Amino acid sequence: MEEEEGRPRKLAKLDHSGGQLDGEPVMSGALATNDQGAEDDTARPSAAPDATEDANGKSDEGPGAEEGDETEPKLSKSQLKKLRRRENWEAGREDRKVKRREKLHAKRQRQRAERDAAGATEITLRKDKEKAMQRQRSVLLPITMVIDCGFDDLMLEKERISLGSQLTRSYSDNIKAPYRSHLVISNFDKKLKERFDNLLRKVHEKWRGVHFMQEDFVHASELAKEWMAGPEGGQMVGALADKTDARPEDGEVVYLSSESEHTLMELKPYSTYIIGGLVDKNRHKGICYKRAVELGIKTAKLPIGEYIQMSHRAVLATNHVVEIMLRWMELGDWGEAFMKVIPQRKGGVLKGQGADGDDGEEYDDQEEQEEEDAEVSQDITNDDPSADTNESQEA
Repeated sequence: MEEEEGRPRKLAKLDHSGGQLDGEPVMSGALATNDQGAEDDTARPSAAPDATEDANGKSDEGPGAEEGDETEPKLSKSQLKKLRRRENWEAGREDRKVKRREKLHAKRQRQRAERDAAGATEITLRKDKEKAMQRQRSVLLPITMVIDCGFDDLMLEKERISLGSQLTRSYSDNIKAPYRSHLVISNFDKKLKERFDNLLRKVHEKWRGVHFMQEDFVHASELAKEWMAGPEGGQMVGALADKTDARPEDGEVVYLSSESEHTLMELKPYSTYIIGGLVDKNRHKGICYKRAVELGIKTAKLPIGEYIQMSHRAVLATNHVVEIMLRWMELGDWGEAFMKVIPQRKGGVLKGQGADGDDGEEYDDQEEQEEEDAEVSQDITNDDPSADTNESQEA
């Protein structure tokens, strides 16, 4: 008996259902009761640490849970900067409008004060106003200018912005010139049209006396023949005053290009002149000329070398070519027209007056075009936009 009392008690064997065999008590902690098991389950962390449930009980297993999910491509630092710059620009649009109006109002007040200080009377002011109104009256001539914008895919975004500004200046110069032409913007589609429709809020739809079309310049020139031959085709005045015997069938279609072997010595009535709308820093040299030759259209270049000595390359912006032609329609003299339009920084002087550099040397301006120039176009009906533009069009 003493040996038995000194031995440790054997554990009771359990059957397969977890019950006792010999009626012996089970050692404490050997098996957990159902209540204890429940407590242990609540104390355990969730089985999958990356699986969570939202308030509706739906499982969100984190990234990579579904094989079909695709992550958006990350933007580069340069793209992010451009995006932020664009957002800041859009955010300040209204402020810029207010500042422009305030600047214009201040300018008018300053001019009024200067007139008052000079002792201007009411009669003098009325005469000044009448003269200004007379200058604004523009006479239409039977000449058409078509700006070919069919190079959208060849330009960078900043170049497309510059072209938009040049179109704005071309319209402004034409509508305010003493003698104006029919003006057409052909191949007006793709990203250039998208820019005018969205960023510039369709300001071009308010422009007067200009035709926008998605068709090419060939289609535009066919329509121009009908416009110029019609009852409102234009008058034989200005530089065309001595062309009263001209007939519509005598008109021609000419694509302007510096690569042409022909020189344009005068503008003919009932004629259409095509100007390439391209800003490309001369990457695609001669593309306008090649396009015209392939279509069997006559080409010509402006007579810069015959009248002007340049110290740089004479590659003009689209709006400069338009303005030069408008000046010729007014003055009938290429030399005067060039000198009134070509920027002084290009070093151009009339032949015979002396100049540094070689005759006929071409000019290539590398200035950047600021986007503010294009936005100024929204106030074009109230104020004359004053913005320099990238030179790109060969003349």
